[in-house]
Amino acid sequence: MPCEPESARRARRLVSAALNTWDAGELVDSGTLIVSELIANAVDHTRCRMVRITVQHPSNLVIRIGVADKSQDTPEMKRPRDDSEDEEGRGLLLVDALSWHWGYDRHRWGKVVWAELRVEGSA
Repeated sequence: MPCEPESARRARRLVSAALNTWDAGELVDSGTLIVSELIANAVDHTRCRMVRITVQHPSNLVIRIGVADKSQDTPEMKRPRDDSEDEEGRGLLLVDALSWHWGYDRHRWGKVVWAELRVEGSA
């Protein structure tokens, strides 16, 4: 998808469709917010022209949502000041709060920033 804010809408539909297909509809709200934030980070912090969205179900326990871009810059979770009305720097805090865990994988061509959700009823 193009690395632009409008791509978040398409990515949310993709994530929603995948989660509903896997009978994980209870994760749609978290999953769509996560993919929106990951795309926003790519748009705001890289010079990428395109991003790739992945939604994987590698086990019965986990669903992984990822956004790949060609930037080598790694994401940093920042702590916004409490007295600031600026919303900058809150995206990864939201991803951290909504996901089971998150991280990134570096590749020769760039990176994938991902977040994992635990499927309800999983131990």
